Amino acid sequence: MTASDQQRLGKTLWAIADQLRGAMAADDFRDYMLAFLFLRYLSDNYEVAAKKELDSDYPKFADGDPRVPLAIWYANNPGDVVDFEKQMRRKVHYVIKPDHLWANIVNLARNQSDELLETLKKGFDYIENESFDSTFQGLFSEINLYSEKLGKRQPAKNKTLCGIIKEIAKGLAEFSTNTDTLGDAYEYLIGQFAAGSGKKAGEFYTPQQVSSVLSRIVTLDSQEPKTGPVKHLGSVFDFACGSGSLLLNIRKRLKDQGGTIGKIFGQEKNITTYNLARMNMLLHGVKDTEFEIYHGDTLTNDWDMLRETNPAKMPKFDAIVANPPFSLRWEPKDDMSGDVRFKNYGLAPKSAADFAFLLHGFHYLKDQGVMAIILPHGVLFRGGAEERIRTKLLKDGHIDTVIGLPANLFYSTGIPVCILVLKKCKKPDDVLFINAAEHFEKGKRQNVLTEEHIEKIVSTYQERKEEERYSKRVSMERIAEEGYNLNISRYISTAVAEEEIDLADTHAKLLEIEKRIRTATNAHNKFLKELGLPPLP
Repeated sequence: MTASDQQRLGKTLWAIADQLRGAMAADDFRDYMLAFLFLRYLSDNYEVAAKKELDSDYPKFADGDPRVPLAIWYANNPGDVVDFEKQMRRKVHYVIKPDHLWANIVNLARNQSDELLETLKKGFDYIENESFDSTFQGLFSEINLYSEKLGKRQPAKNKTLCGIIKEIAKGLAEFSTNTDTLGDAYEYLIGQFAAGSGKKAGEFYTPQQVSSVLSRIVTLDSQEPKTGPVKHLGSVFDFACGSGSLLLNIRKRLKDQGGTIGKIFGQEKNITTYNLARMNMLLHGVKDTEFEIYHGDTLTNDWDMLRETNPAKMPKFDAIVANPPFSLRWEPKDDMSGDVRFKNYGLAPKSAADFAFLLHGFHYLKDQGVMAIILPHGVLFRGGAEERIRTKLLKDGHIDTVIGLPANLFYSTGIPVCILVLKKCKKPDDVLFINAAEHFEKGKRQNVLTEEHIEKIVSTYQERKEEERYSKRVSMERIAEEGYNLNISRYISTAVAEEEIDLADTHAKLLEIEKRIRTATNAHNKFLKELGLPPLP
């Protein structure tokens, strides 16, 4: 499927969403729309695998039989169902009962069946609790099939759901349904819903262009920057992963480079967004054994996996990326000063958790790994506890690069932000500053980084090259002189020098102009004299 077809599919689905949601808030309708798209993906993937598994035994469509082929096989082979499902768990890691397959759900919707709502409910419950080998409990917990937003009474709710599903099925009918296609459509819809969600979008969405910058940075060789992209990352972690788009961007980047990724790890506090992330992974063909997303609070570090007290067993990651909430107010516990994540650097102030997020991620970075995190510019120059943390990170040689991005790139805020690149064993004894704040394309609602802008940032980072008014390598001595203040404008001037004026040349030009004016005035006065008019002075 071409890129234009993928975009057309996304726009088709968005038009359906816009048409059907009526008075329902975009955030509410998003959950229904994306859940049905997810069910469609699971069903298609399962039916393809079942067809391959059963081979010639897979039933053909029978004229007039409203059942899906797999339902016919189940009815004809009840004694073989258990073994078949065991085999499917080995092959695709999950099972969907015939009644819960998308094709059957669509049949019920087309026939306005009273059974649709209850069948959907049973299907979602089965997927959450029994379908997968791994635990997917609560995957559809935010989707209320009995919400009054769908209708006052049960028949009205059922009718609304029938309409939504019929339109989605119609919109999908003319398109290929491979993994990449549905995954891209899912991403497109998340982006569109984010655009309409204002500040709420920051909870679940990092614009693809910004994700691209981070993914390219962490998939370059972190210790030998000029050698090019890495071929394998054993593990990648995003501790504020939202809908998972940043992690998926890294996976795609590695795949495009002919590389591979071991396992994806993410953490997300918001339950709705956590569910979006798990669906997003599966929709992009990431098997449930290839990722682990945890629902919990990063700042309190309530993920048991990360609280391992034995240093030899504590997880460490090859790459860490994050776009955490900007300047979030937090309440550190009394005993947190001894927390392994913070004890060497101190606690971030209650007024802004930016450095708390940064130190959390940095603690779990491998010695040869690379971390890229999006933060507000305040972390570069604010005083107090943040100044102490920033100073120690610099003295320890962990801050590698500071990248200033344009304002108004995010749906959730218009402020300019920066990317900090950190390494535990960085080689250059300086910090690279990149001022990309003025390099963007103005959009209708948000500013945009084009591919050219992204490439300029990444190549400058990779080659650590200097360019007037754009990038500069700054020694630690100079940074110390500036009081460990990382404000980009202290090191890179964006002011355009005024053009020097050659006074002698300018004077000569003025004399020449004066001469031409006198000549023209004399000629004009001759005409005036002939007309009997007074001359010009």
